[in-house]
Amino acid sequence: MKYEITFLLEKEADIKIIKDIIASLNGKIEKEEKWGEKTLSYFIGKHKKAFYFYFLIEIEKKNIKQLKQKLNFETKIIRYLILSVNN
Repeated sequence: MKYEITFLLEKEADIKIIKDIIASLNGKIEKEEKWGEKTLSYFIGKHKKAFYFYFLIEIEKKNIKQLKQKLNFETKIIRYLILSVNN
C-alpha cells in the first residue's frame, strides 16, 4: 500500500534516520520533498523551528504499526503524520 508521511525534524541531516527506518521495514520511498525550515506557530517541546519533509512510500500494511512504533521512539522527530493513499 502507499502512504504519505509528513514529518518535522530538529535538523535536516536527521532525514537519514527516517530513510533507514523505512528501509528496515522493506518500505520503498517513491517521492521525497523537502519543504525547508519553518517557524512553528507554537512551541513543540523546546522547538520553535523545524525542518519539514514529505515522503510518498510504498510499504506493506502489516508493517505500518511497526513503523509508527519506531517513529514514536525516535527523539529526533518532533511530529509526524501518516496518511493512507487510495489507489
